[in-house]
Amino acid sequence: MFWVPLLLLAWAVAGVACLRLCLAAVRGAAVADSDAGAGRDLTLYEAAFLSGGPGRVADVTLVAMARQRRLLLAHTGWATVVDPCGRDEMERSVIGAIGPQGQSPIAPVRAAAATADAVRGIAERLVGAGLAVPDGAGTTVAEAVRQVRLAVPAVAGLATAALLMPVPSDMPRFLVALWFALPLALTLGCLAIARFEVHPYSPWASPAGQRLLGTLPRGAGDAADDRTYLTSVAVRGIRAVGEPELRAAFAHRGPHEGH
Repeated sequence: MFWVPLLLLAWAVAGVACLRLCLAAVRGAAVADSDAGAGRDLTLYEAAFLSGGPGRVADVTLVAMARQRRLLLAHTGWATVVDPCGRDEMERSVIGAIGPQGQSPIAPVRAAAATADAVRGIAERLVGAGLAVPDGAGTTVAEAVRQVRLAVPAVAGLATAALLMPVPSDMPRFLVALWFALPLALTLGCLAIARFEVHPYSPWASPAGQRLLGTLPRGAGDAADDRTYLTSVAVRGIRAVGEPELRAAFAHRGPHEGH
């Protein structure tokens, strides 16, 4: 019966992860019917934040300035200031991050711009409007789903360990496997339900924010239409950038930075 403690541990892992997912889904459902953001249009930076967080805001700012020829983004991963006069707080944050020499690698510029006061201001406005998830609001659905996904291999690993234990047991191994199949089925079932009921999972946007994002165009559209093009980058990230040299410039970001 040495497999029983492993089974109890598997149930604990699966139960805690699924409980957190259920609680996060209930919290999301509690505000899903609110009228937050009704009749409100998202700015480009707000759409970027709700879609991809602070880093996405920095990306959109860099792409917008590059398309307006006020910033050169070389395929080697360097940014060069052409126009030192930023038109808003985010652009001034980017220019300030590049430094007085007017040239810097893109990765540190992006990191500095993502933590600037301008981004924090955007986050505070969105949280105040009920469109973004506030810090310290507890486990979000996206985080809870990740925990359940991690619980799946954990339960499978515990089952494998129990089946491979050389200690003799009075219970046939196939019955031991069936006992472990129960917590595994619980985690997989929760993931399937979450996929149909609460997808997409967002660590940044509240249900009201996700509804507003759903009204925005996701295609790049005509490259000459800056607003549509930049909105697509805000929603989809750098993969929406069509220019090969501009995509190459962002390819030099840190290996752990999101796209």
